[in-house]
Amino acid sequence: MMRKKRKRGPIACPCSSPGSRAPTPPPEPWRRPVWTGMGRAAPHCDAAAAAGAEPRPRRLRLRSRWRSPPLAALLLLLGLGGLPAGYCQQPAQCRIQKCTTDFVSQTSHLNSAIDGFDSEFCKALRAYAGCTQRTSKACRGNLVYHSAVLGINDLMSQRNCSKDGPTSSTNPEVTHDPCNYHSHSEAREHQGGDQSPPTYLFCGLFGDPHLRTFNDHFQTCKVEGAWPLIDNNYLSVQVTNVPVVPGSSATATNKITIIFKSHHECTDQKVYQAVTDDLPAAFVDGSTSGGDGDIKSLHIVEKVSGHHVEMHARYIGTTVYVRQLGRYLTLAIRMPKNLAMAYEESQDLQLCVNGCPSSERIDDGQGQVSAIMGQMLPRAASAAAWPGYTLETATTQCHEKMPVKDIYFHSCVFDLLTTGDANFTAAAHSALEDVEALHPRKERWHIFPSNGIEGLMGSSSLSISLRLVCLILVAFF
Repeated sequence: MMRKKRKRGPIACPCSSPGSRAPTPPPEPWRRPVWTGMGRAAPHCDAAAAAGAEPRPRRLRLRSRWRSPPLAALLLLLGLGGLPAGYCQQPAQCRIQKCTTDFVSQTSHLNSAIDGFDSEFCKALRAYAGCTQRTSKACRGNLVYHSAVLGINDLMSQRNCSKDGPTSSTNPEVTHDPCNYHSHSEAREHQGGDQSPPTYLFCGLFGDPHLRTFNDHFQTCKVEGAWPLIDNNYLSVQVTNVPVVPGSSATATNKITIIFKSHHECTDQKVYQAVTDDLPAAFVDGSTSGGDGDIKSLHIVEKVSGHHVEMHARYIGTTVYVRQLGRYLTLAIRMPKNLAMAYEESQDLQLCVNGCPSSERIDDGQGQVSAIMGQMLPRAASAAAWPGYTLETATTQCHEKMPVKDIYFHSCVFDLLTTGDANFTAAAHSALEDVEALHPRKERWHIFPSNGIEGLMGSSSLSISLRLVCLILVAFF
């Protein structure tokens, strides 16, 4: 049964009405829409429609219905993604920038040298990975997103981070570990306290002995016998120095005693003691850690048996390195400034805080002995150096280990010429490595004297001999 074809009446034009209103002119060619492909176009309000005449029937071509959208239209559609919310309904936005910002804020205060770095860094990485997964659908075509995903995978592999485990949180109400110094320092920030990350200080003692204080002052000292390096409300470190060569004022460290004072529920008092040829990987009571729980608030790590141990005190954010090189010991420590300076007036004798007393120093006030050598040149006549070492050979040997001629290099040369012990080269090199591992400010790793040993070196062999005389006189002064 055939249906009758119903005639269509004239299409009402929404922008015209019968009456005296003037007809709307047809749109000019350059104002017509660019894309006129699929779908019915809106009727033009031409003069014929306004007069009530039946418009001409439009011929629709099938081919035009399936024509691909022009490039300008595609660019327009892609551009809609950048419009603010409210212009049109759009899918969820790519939030990779927020994920990256959170990760940076969670790791900016971390340092690879401090205890617990790997654990905290892995937590932040897992949180970063979770954030990227939640925004993956919206970031499907975002190159920054894909770069971030690759970077996360690489960092997890480098740090041996498991994909499953606890994650960092940006919630300020997160619970804090009372025996983790970094945790309760963050708690102070969340509670509106100090917004800056904690400041750390470094102190080191090595060689003949050479001292680097918390203020980055470098000194060469005698300090024979027992002297306190640190003595505050949390930690005590005492060193004992003995003469290196009979009759010389030059000394070196053969005993170190470290006391970690009891701290609330985090740890009982723990004492560590090392002497020449006895560098234990345990406290004097036989334990290797302090505090309860799986994650110890204080523990000892043996890096090289009998030669290198590390102590990590999480509850006070402190790390201590002790080494034996040859017959003598070296020490390096990193500690938060607010804890290092927490001491009473009666505890003011601390070499790491105030340096060596002036009567116990054998440098020019800047840690270098080269200036003293220069002052003593007129007094010198002749002398013999230690067997096997001249100024040139000592300089060459130290330069092989320390290409940068900073104060550590000059200390190495001085120690070789005053003691004849090649182990002091390794001691100076290890001391510089400890600085690079523990010192919080890279720009202060190297300290350069105002005039170095090379400034005293002349072209004549006589001047070299005179300089050797000065070194020997300084050692026995």
